[in-house]
Amino acid sequence: MKVGIIRFPGSNCDRDVFHALKIAGGEPDYVWWNQKDLSDFDAIVIPGGFSYGDYLRAGAIASITPVIEGIKEIVKEEKPVLGICNGAQILAEVGLVPGIFTNNDNAKFICKQVELKVASTRTPFTSMYKKNEIINMPMAHAEGRYYNEEIEKLHDQDQIVLKFERENPNGSMEAITGVCDETGLICAVMPHPERASETILGSSDGLKFFKGIVNFKS
Repeated sequence: MKVGIIRFPGSNCDRDVFHALKIAGGEPDYVWWNQKDLSDFDAIVIPGGFSYGDYLRAGAIASITPVIEGIKEIVKEEKPVLGICNGAQILAEVGLVPGIFTNNDNAKFICKQVELKVASTRTPFTSMYKKNEIINMPMAHAEGRYYNEEIEKLHDQDQIVLKFERENPNGSMEAITGVCDETGLICAVMPHPERASETILGSSDGLKFFKGIVNFKS
C-alpha cells in the first residue's frame, strides 16, 4: 500500500505519520503542496501542523493549493483519505467532510492525552477497532471545536467517527472530534493517532488507524 503524506509549509507531523505508516507495514512517501498528480498512491494522509502559519484560519490557505485538486481526484477513485488535526481542518475547509473545526471554547491551545470513543468502525481507519471501544491518543490544537448545523444527518448516516470520552475539552458539539464523509473513505480526526503508535509514546492505540489504511481493499 503506497501512501502519500501531504506536506505544506508549516506541516510538522509529516515525519511522525511516515514513521507510523512504516510500523504499520505501509510504503509512505512525501508529497509537496504543488503536486497535482497523485495517481501513483493508494491512499493519502494529510498530517497535522500549522499549514501556512494558520493565517486567516486553520486550513484556509492550504485549501487553495494545487495538491487539493489531486486529493479530489483520489476521492473520485474511491481511495481512502485521512486528515489529522490541521489535515482535518483542511478537509472540512474544502468540503470533503461535513461541518467545521473552529476555535476552542476557551480560546486556548490544548495539548493533552485524552480518552476517546470509537463511534464508527465503517471507515478504513477505524475498521480494526470495536465499536464504542475506548482508546487513548493526544490532542494538540487551538481550533478543534467541531460544529455542524446538520448534526442529525451525521447520526443517521453513521458519520461520527470519534468522540471525547469523560470530558469535552474544547467544547465540540456532542463531544465529536472525528467525522467522515458519506462513503466512510474520507476521515477527519483532530486527535493524533501517529503520536500514539508505540508504547514508548505512552499509548499504541493509534496504530490501528494506519494498519487500517495498509489493509484496505477497495
